[in-house]
Amino acid sequence: MMLTDKTAVITGASRGIGKAIAVHMAELGAQVIINYNGSEEKAKEVQKEIIEAGGKAFIYQCDVSDFKQCESFVKEITAKFGRIDILVNNAGITKDGLLMSMSEEAFDKVVQVNLKGTFHMIRFVSRQMLKQKSGRIINMASVVGVSGNAGQANYAASKAGVIGLTKSAAKELAPRGITVNAIAPGYISTDMTGQLKEEVKEKIAAEIPLGILGEPMHVAYAAAFLASDEAAYITGQVLHVDGGMDM
Repeated sequence: MMLTDKTAVITGASRGIGKAIAVHMAELGAQVIINYNGSEEKAKEVQKEIIEAGGKAFIYQCDVSDFKQCESFVKEITAKFGRIDILVNNAGITKDGLLMSMSEEAFDKVVQVNLKGTFHMIRFVSRQMLKQKSGRIINMASVVGVSGNAGQANYAASKAGVIGLTKSAAKELAPRGITVNAIAPGYISTDMTGQLKEEVKEKIAAEIPLGILGEPMHVAYAAAFLASDEAAYITGQVLHVDGGMDM
């Protein structure tokens, strides 16, 4: 399974799952566009890691929740690289809290980044993919977008929306050879879960059939497969990478 000479755009690729996807796709031969919003320094660290390993990586700043920024971002990439073969919509945030006390700002911001950001990128990237009559779009959902989770109404709603968006986009774009799939990670060891206390992590792990939290590379392997030629006949699907949590 190789991605040789493919151009892959990964949003939110400066850390965690996005970084793992960028590094792995570069290892498989793709030239990787590392999108970041807040930390240019971290994005440069990912770029350096890829280049030192013999890969190709370029960094671009863009707030995916901003419609105009996404339009300019995609235009710039298309002008420079000529094509976009893979889009991974990974950028996402959390602003957890109980529903009865959640602010409007906390709800709106999570939806704007996680769901509208995914819509923005699909909208603009799909234009180029339609011209190419080919492309792979991979959206990052979540196990809580399927099962829900107390204290994460905004996050769960945004990720459930990503699943609906994935299926609708898959139906629209399939006639032109473009596949659209989602990955629903469970609890993955990232900066987000790193903030949890050890006893909380142990409790979570005990509820996972495989008995451990996942690693970012587990998601990266799934993303690379969905981006590959081997997955050409898979579209509109949600691949759970959750250790069996949602069985």
